[in-house]
Amino acid sequence: LSPDCSAQDEQFSLVFTIGSFMNNFMTFPMGVIFDRFGTLAARLIAISLYAGGTLLVAFSTPELAVLLFPAMSMLSVGGILLILTNMQVGNLFGKYRSIIITLYNGAFDSSSAIFLIVKLLYAQGLSLQAMFLFLAACSAWHLLRTLFLMPRTRIPYPLPPAYDYGWEPGGSWPGRRCVHVCPALIPAAGEDPPGMTFRACVCSWLFAWHVTWLSVMQLRHYLFIGTLNPLLERLSHGDPQAVSTYTNAFAFTQLCGVLCAPWNGLILDWHKRGKRRRPEGNCARGALADLRAAVVSLVVTVVQCLLFSVCAAVPVLPVQFATFVLQVISRSFLYGGNAAFLAIAFPPQHFGKLYGLAMALSALVALLQYPCVALVQGPLHGDPFYVSA
Repeated sequence: LSPDCSAQDEQFSLVFTIGSFMNNFMTFPMGVIFDRFGTLAARLIAISLYAGGTLLVAFSTPELAVLLFPAMSMLSVGGILLILTNMQVGNLFGKYRSIIITLYNGAFDSSSAIFLIVKLLYAQGLSLQAMFLFLAACSAWHLLRTLFLMPRTRIPYPLPPAYDYGWEPGGSWPGRRCVHVCPALIPAAGEDPPGMTFRACVCSWLFAWHVTWLSVMQLRHYLFIGTLNPLLERLSHGDPQAVSTYTNAFAFTQLCGVLCAPWNGLILDWHKRGKRRRPEGNCARGALADLRAAVVSLVVTVVQCLLFSVCAAVPVLPVQFATFVLQVISRSFLYGGNAAFLAIAFPPQHFGKLYGLAMALSALVALLQYPCVALVQGPLHGDPFYVSA
C-alpha cells in the first residue's frame, strides 16, 4: 500500500461500488422469484446469501481480501431480498400501509450502522471473525421467522373483507397456518387478477419517469458516500483523528434512518386519516388520492436532496454534520418512497418484478460512481466538488 492509503481507499470504493450494483441489479431476478414462487422460496435464498456473505467476511484475511468482493455482493442481494419479502406485511395494516412499508425501508437503510458497532467493538479488541460468525448465527432467527411467521406465498392487497391470517386451530403441525377468504371474492377459474399486465406497467411513462428520478437521486447519494473519506481528509487537512470522528458521526446518523422513514409514510397515508373503509364505487377515487400523495412525497424527497447537496458543497468541516443529517433523511425518504410509490401506482401482483426492475435499471446508472470516484482520487486530488455539483 502507498503511504497515503489511496490505493486501499480505491479498492474499498470498488468493493462498495460492486456491492451497491449487485444490491440493485440482482433485485429484478429476485423479484421475479418472489412474484412467481412466493415468500418461502425467496426468503430461503435470501437467508443462504446472508449466511454465506457473513461467513466469507469472517474467514477473510489481508491475504484473502479478495473474499470481500463476493461477500459484500452476497450480503447486498440477500438483504434486499429480505426486505422485498418483508414489505408485504404493510398490506395487513390498511390505512397505515405506507407507514409500515417506509418503516421497513428505514430499518434496511439503518442496517449499515451495524458496521459502526463492528468498528467500535474491533477497536476494543474483539476479533472480526468472532463478530461475523455471530452475525452468521443470527440467520437462524430469519429461518425460524420464515418457517413459522411468514406466509408461504404472498399477502394480498387490498385485503378481502373476510381475509384472516394466523394459526389454524387443531393444525396437524405447529407451523401450519390458515388463510380464510370469502368464497365470493375468489376469481373464477382461468380469470386473471384485475389490473395492467407487467409489460404495460414497464412501458408506461409513469414507470419510466419514476426510474429516472430514482436513478439520479441514488447516484447522488452513492457519489457522496464513495467520496466521503477523501472529502473529510481534504477538509481536515489530513488529520486522522478528525477523519475518524466525522466518520463515526456519519455512521451514527445512519441509525436514524429507521426514525426518519415513517415521516414519509405519514405523508403518503395522511389522506386516509379518519376515513372508514371506502365503498367499492370509490376505489378509483381512493387510488387517485393515493397517487397524489405519492407525488407529494417524491417532490419533498427532491427538495431534501437539493438541501443535502448544497450543504455537501460547502467546504467547511463542521457544516458536514448538517450534511450527514440531511443525507440520512433524504436517503430514507428515497427508498421508502420508491417502494411505496410502486406499491400504490401499479398492481400488487407485479410489485416484486417492478421493484426489482427499477432497482436494476438504477444500478446501471449507479455504475457511473466508480469513474467519478477515481476522478476525485486522481486528477481532482481528493476534491469532490466538481463531481458532486
